[in-house]
Amino acid sequence: MREGPVETVDDDTASVGAGLDALDTPSAGNTRGRTRGILGQVLPPVVALVAILAIWQALWAAAFWPEYQLPAPAAVWTRIWDSVASGDILGFLWISVHRAVLGFLVAVVAAVPLGLLIANFTLVRRGIGPIVSGLQSLPSVAWVPAAVLWFGLTDASIYFVVLLGAVPSIANGLVSGMDQIPPILPRVGKVLGAGRLASARHILLPAALPGFLGGLKQGWAFSWRSLMAAELIATSPQLGVGLGQFLHNGMSLSDMSMVMAAIILILFVGIGIELLVFRPLERAVLRARGLNGSL
Repeated sequence: MREGPVETVDDDTASVGAGLDALDTPSAGNTRGRTRGILGQVLPPVVALVAILAIWQALWAAAFWPEYQLPAPAAVWTRIWDSVASGDILGFLWISVHRAVLGFLVAVVAAVPLGLLIANFTLVRRGIGPIVSGLQSLPSVAWVPAAVLWFGLTDASIYFVVLLGAVPSIANGLVSGMDQIPPILPRVGKVLGAGRLASARHILLPAALPGFLGGLKQGWAFSWRSLMAAELIATSPQLGVGLGQFLHNGMSLSDMSMVMAAIILILFVGIGIELLVFRPLERAVLRARGLNGSL
């Protein structure tokens, strides 16, 4: 009489174990689902790119515009490949990307305290909040002539333009993220004895991270655009040849294939930073908050 229940328990245990093993073992359906997900992410941009190239080729073949206004895609690709073969493209990318990254990092260091001040002090928000928002809407190219007159044709003028383009966006993104924090969180921190610095570090900034991340993405976009505007206008042999200077050279030479090649490289860098840096960071933040459905 005792063997029956024991055998039943053993059978149930074995069934549970088999079920857990089945959950841990990747099934063909899960593999197909992941494959579909990868294809769903890769195919749309590839199809869009092929469609754009096809339309471009068709417009060139139809000769609606002369060659010097609309070169063939093959001519632009040849220009890019010549830059790759000669190694010039590495210099273009290094000069522009390292300037943008350094300027963006300095902008983050300057914008975080500014955003915290605006978000936590009503008087500061009323005083300089509208100014920061106004600076965000001001085109960065407007600062280039002033920067050249103040700092000359040096790297300082370029970094100045990048900072003024990125800091307002990052600061406003942090303010927006902090405005969306539930009021109970700062109160709990105050009850637990957290001071202003501890509350900002351990409560406010982590809670505002999704909105702050949006501000960082926008700040990077503004810093990259500001850098291109500065390099396009403030040209000098002392500054080196970045992507903006490369674009300016194409315009000066009336070489549309060079202009298009520079535009494509600038777009390539912007998309690459988005996919390699901000997209994984955004996914990690959303996943940590259980928002996998938003990915």
